[in-house]
Amino acid sequence: MIPMEYFLTFGAILFAIGAFGVMTKKNTVIILMCIELMLNAANINFIAFSAFLGDAMGQVMVIMTISVAAAEVAVGIAIVLNAYKMRKTTDADDLTTMRW
Repeated sequence: MIPMEYFLTFGAILFAIGAFGVMTKKNTVIILMCIELMLNAANINFIAFSAFLGDAMGQVMVIMTISVAAAEVAVGIAIVLNAYKMRKTTDADDLTTMRW
């Protein structure tokens, strides 16, 4: 069996890559992808703890997190597409104001 520390380290590295992407990128589609990366890192930690403790609650939390992430992506992409239709850009710096 793979030690739990490997999963936690992988989740921490994945979360750090996602956080770095959110803080440094300007394209809103890339920012949404980095947020998904951070959510998947949290899901890996949930699954690791669930397997370590022998409890199914972590897997239930992962299913709830995936459903929330799907809703977040749907709303986020709709906002980005609408902003692109109005402003012809997906640059986060150009979309700082939502008044059109």
